[in-house]
Amino acid sequence: MVLLRPVALLLALVVSELHCLPWFINVSESQGPGTILKFFSLNCSSHTPTLKLLRVQPPTTFFNPPSLTRWQGIYVGKLTLSSSARLDALAVNHYELQLQYTCGNYVMNGPLSVDVQRDPGHIQCVGRFASPAGEIILVPETVTPGARLYTLLLPGLELQGAQMSITSAQDPPYFPGPFSINGQGWLRAPPQGLKGQTQKAFQLQILVRAGPSQSCRGMLIVKVLPASSSQIAFLEQEQNITIPEDLVPGSKVVQVQARGSDVRYEILSPVPCPLFSIGRADGVIRTVAPLELAPAAGAAVTALQVKAFERLRPWASVELHLTVKVRPVNRWPPRCLPALLVTQIPETKPVGTVLSTFTCADPDSPGSTLDYQLRFHSPPGPASLCLNGRVLEVNATLDCDTPGACFQHTASILVLDGGQPLMTTEVPVLVMVTPVNEFSPACVPRTFRVREDAWLDTLLGSVVGTDTDYPQDSIEYYTFGGSATFAVDRLSGEVHLLGTLDYEQQRLYRLTVLVTDHSQDQDPTSHRSGSCTITIEVEDVNDHAPECEPPFQELTIHTSLGRSMEVTKVSCRVPQEPQRLAFSYSIMGGNSQSRFSLQGAILVHNDLMLGPPWPEQPHTYELLIRVADAGPSIPHLSTTATVVVHLVPWRDSTVATRTHRTTVPSVMTPLLVTDTEAFWQPEPWFVVVLTVTSALLLLALGWLLSRLLRGLAQVLPAPSKPAQALLLNSIQGTEESIEGFMESPRKETLQAPSSVMSLHFDGRAQDSRTGRDYLFNTRTGARRWL
Repeated sequence: MVLLRPVALLLALVVSELHCLPWFINVSESQGPGTILKFFSLNCSSHTPTLKLLRVQPPTTFFNPPSLTRWQGIYVGKLTLSSSARLDALAVNHYELQLQYTCGNYVMNGPLSVDVQRDPGHIQCVGRFASPAGEIILVPETVTPGARLYTLLLPGLELQGAQMSITSAQDPPYFPGPFSINGQGWLRAPPQGLKGQTQKAFQLQILVRAGPSQSCRGMLIVKVLPASSSQIAFLEQEQNITIPEDLVPGSKVVQVQARGSDVRYEILSPVPCPLFSIGRADGVIRTVAPLELAPAAGAAVTALQVKAFERLRPWASVELHLTVKVRPVNRWPPRCLPALLVTQIPETKPVGTVLSTFTCADPDSPGSTLDYQLRFHSPPGPASLCLNGRVLEVNATLDCDTPGACFQHTASILVLDGGQPLMTTEVPVLVMVTPVNEFSPACVPRTFRVREDAWLDTLLGSVVGTDTDYPQDSIEYYTFGGSATFAVDRLSGEVHLLGTLDYEQQRLYRLTVLVTDHSQDQDPTSHRSGSCTITIEVEDVNDHAPECEPPFQELTIHTSLGRSMEVTKVSCRVPQEPQRLAFSYSIMGGNSQSRFSLQGAILVHNDLMLGPPWPEQPHTYELLIRVADAGPSIPHLSTTATVVVHLVPWRDSTVATRTHRTTVPSVMTPLLVTDTEAFWQPEPWFVVVLTVTSALLLLALGWLLSRLLRGLAQVLPAPSKPAQALLLNSIQGTEESIEGFMESPRKETLQAPSSVMSLHFDGRAQDSRTGRDYLFNTRTGARRWL
């Protein structure tokens, strides 16, 4: 059981693995040699570990090198105090140990902090007193019997009420009498004195006991020296000195001088001396603390007992009595509450508002009358503040709406006590006037004009907001409702275009702009707002070309020699702008020999310029008429209308002149035809087969065509004049209606180069390779190049 108890203790104290470094442990200063400070649990299965103590800070031999033992597969390290350990929390209360752990190739260093805790119940004899040689005390043989020779000071004893006693024998005749020591550690000379004990050394064993279990021992050796043959004396005796109370600490009071060899000085009484000190070598008495008569009445008169002695013979000494009187001085300026005034008031505070009342008192003369004066620093002059007795008030209307008139007022209250010398106190005053948002911002209604083709983000102008509160430019702009086509910059008030405009859809916009102020009040949430309406007028821009109804016309007219006639009227308009009615018309192409002219929108055929011979065959004119708007709006846009006129000359047998007109519906959309060439490379056998087949087909067609021509030649003889007249009458009969003309294409072919349907082109396009324009028929695919 005895062997298992340390093992159980070991298991209770085992800490975590070494990876938990660093460690912190506390140890009492009462712990002695052999005390276990720390256990370590180390895992190292494949190697034999080592644990080393590398160094200790501060350097000491109080700690043993750590030991390692193996127990149940783990290694346990132990750190203990060495035999020389004497822990003292007052001397050193912290040690830093550097440990090194090694397991094979794995090496890790870690610190161990040891804090030495103070033990109130533990006393310890330290210094030379506790050493075997002891503490040596030199005293002259002329020392006064029973005088205090030495004071034994041990740390902590003043709080424990320790008892001290001399345990060694003091038997005569060697000892003239018994030395004594009390609980305060005062060692006193024997009542018989030490006269005649020159060159003797008295060894005294001292036992220090604090309570029933705490004690320590030490030795004091008293050596008696022969009396000095020289005489030491002060040059002056019984001095009375008066000093003012306003001397600062360190000021010289008086210098005492004694005659002797290498004299030293010290104050014997009072001990301790709270107000004065003396230079050990020069004998200069100085103040060490303020001499305040008001709080400490005992400082008015101080009796000092000064001792002078030779350094090599301390027993050769002499004493001097000094009386130091402190004279009251007006040394304290008045003290005021508040000592510093920092306040803020809104600019709307009325005149007479009390800012603060100052309460001041003179520490040197309580209850005395004080004088108060107001001094201005910035801005100068008593414009805003005034002082009525001890009361600081608002003197004038505060206004923050003028630059430089607000912000802060700095001043000071000068308080005088009227003593000698005159003492004053200056109380700094900082009054910060905070702005108040008193007025609402406003803006002037404005009208902006913008072209309907303006680019996005175009700047239209700026809304200018004004505010009487300072600063006047702390305004933000917002739009309230209205169109999303425009936006107002929040900070600058600039109006920008965000969307597209159309004069024909909307010509006028009205936006309500809300102006809101900010940063004009101490409360950041205090805002005022106003509004105005801005009008945006859209300027018309000619952005739509005219459209002709129909865009393509095909006409057949019969004309006579020397007469002019109206062919058609070009009807154009701008659907998006029905109010635009002014157009200019011009023939751009197809008017060969200038046979056609325009009278406004009317196309006129003019035969006055025709000369003989009169053409007997019909002729087709493809006229390109340019229609451009002629109003004040710019730019002038244009479109091209196509009029195909089939001109049929006048015949004598014609009973009446009629015009055949074919138009293309306006809803027809021109078709853009792209000619795409495809390349195909067949197989060789396919080429051979196709060639043979084509040759056979051509032979068959040639044979069939020859048979048909031969049959026609036999059936149809040459036409006679009556037959020609009959044919002309049949052609005139077909002019009654387009249907009749379409039903007899064979008869019409005899007089015209092609039928009306073959001349009907209902589309216009551009060739992708050559860039040339051409007309086409969507049914037959026929083309006519322009």
